[in-house]
Amino acid sequence: MPAVTAGNFVCKYTVMTHQYTITGMTCGGCEANVKGSLLKLPFITAVEVSKATNSGTVSMEKHVPLATLQQALGTKYSITENGHQAMDEPAKSWLATYKPILLLFGLITAIAIIAGYSDGSLDGMKAMRIFMSGFFLSFSFFKLLDLNGFADSYSTYDIIAKKWRGWAYVYAFIELALGLAFALNLEPLLTNGVTLVVMGISIVGVLQAVLNKRKIQCACLGAVFNLPMSTVTIIEDALMIGMSAMAICYIC
Repeated sequence: MPAVTAGNFVCKYTVMTHQYTITGMTCGGCEANVKGSLLKLPFITAVEVSKATNSGTVSMEKHVPLATLQQALGTKYSITENGHQAMDEPAKSWLATYKPILLLFGLITAIAIIAGYSDGSLDGMKAMRIFMSGFFLSFSFFKLLDLNGFADSYSTYDIIAKKWRGWAYVYAFIELALGLAFALNLEPLLTNGVTLVVMGISIVGVLQAVLNKRKIQCACLGAVFNLPMSTVTIIEDALMIGMSAMAICYIC
């Protein structure tokens, strides 16, 4: 069970790593389907599969019965257990966990302030627009580095991607388009309107995952960094929603 030391924001928990034989995978799409299906289950934190070796490695915080795994995979794939081992993950502080995203936010904020500062004063709306551009461009960049990995994570909690996996791929390119639109200041009302709708939909799945205390990977930086879903993710989405709403009010 997770143990938390409040004073130092240190979390430590036991992760069990299980080795499985998985048959029925014939292509990369099958690998993605198996991985995505298993990642949707509670307590599973990471999945790696290979059609070449008919193998799978599943990490979980609490034992998930083999029958549950098979049910998640359906009848197309067959899964049998080889063995498992339990190991303690090293203690990791809150700051160390979220260091990548904090550094990214710091850099984007600095660039936005510099770009918005001219003639001895700060143009707040311009700085906000540059910040939103930097946010969407950088976040879409990390998603595009591994689209399949992002789709695997995103489809475990997003309300649309859970029903249609293709939305995860579309979402990454929507972020890229929004980043370019904010950078070029194209159709500000439309751009902010799309941002408000897209981020409003996105935050629903995030809220559900956090409120249900699901231990899953946040897909905000794609599959590059293993960031846990938390209130930090809620703040990210809420910040974009708030900024786009503010910009719409200013334009109107």
